[in-house]
Amino acid sequence: MLIQGNGKLAVVEPDGQISWEMPWGGIHDLHVLPNGNYLTLKDSDKVVEINPKTKQVVWEYNAGKRNGNQGKRIEIHAAQMIAPDRIMVAESGSARIIEIDREGNLLKTIPLVVDHPNPHTDTRLVRRLENGNYLVAHEADGTAREYDHETGKVIWEYEVPMFGKQAKGGHGPEGFGNRLFAAIRRSNGNTLIATGNGHSVIEVTPEKEIVWQIHQNDLPSIRLAWVTTLELLENGNIVLGNCHAGPNQPQLVEVDRATKQVVWTFQRFGDFGNNVSNTLLLDQNSTTMR
Repeated sequence: MLIQGNGKLAVVEPDGQISWEMPWGGIHDLHVLPNGNYLTLKDSDKVVEINPKTKQVVWEYNAGKRNGNQGKRIEIHAAQMIAPDRIMVAESGSARIIEIDREGNLLKTIPLVVDHPNPHTDTRLVRRLENGNYLVAHEADGTAREYDHETGKVIWEYEVPMFGKQAKGGHGPEGFGNRLFAAIRRSNGNTLIATGNGHSVIEVTPEKEIVWQIHQNDLPSIRLAWVTTLELLENGNIVLGNCHAGPNQPQLVEVDRATKQVVWTFQRFGDFGNNVSNTLLLDQNSTTMR
């Protein structure tokens, strides 16, 4: 597993040992590229590629200084390699998705619909779908939107419900809202949403019906806080990130989607702290940690 927390980026083996690490600040997105390098974020406005063998940054794109952003406050919370020489960068502050080449040249721009503009909260995770469209988690808007790749138009959106509750401040389990962090599209067309400070994961149909959900206290002995990353495993199970949950709660939870039973948890507060917002499983077949 690749994980960032407590000022380091690290690989944790199935037996729980940390086999690799390097100093690294907080991030909101993380990928392993086909060449084995890591694509991630740095500071507030950079996208970087790290060679894990040398622990060196081998490629960097500074969004705050390129392609019309000079002098603007720009934050990057999502990036994705979509072709060998094409990278998607989601820019909060300029409220747009751009596609660039390795030289940083602008290849495509998709303006984003943002009802509550803020460089810190325009977006969280953004993912390119199999049809080429982009599925965007708009944190401050509490809304997931799908943008047509060709026209840039919003062709589907879903506002995360408040479930009859009032908003409450705070990053931990005491707060509440609908500031979603991630949305991923299932092969059946449904969308899984990590609701951020909504302390939940919901699955909605294209017609916006909730057909599956887990909430803050639904899992025995686990209290969900800021639910961040989602990974849909080959067996249909869901791995969710449980950020800002405190020292006695797991940072990762795998849930059997059919039974809603907890399959495994990862709880390493001493090593990675309370702000683990992004992880990535490197081997879905490893069972030692489960």
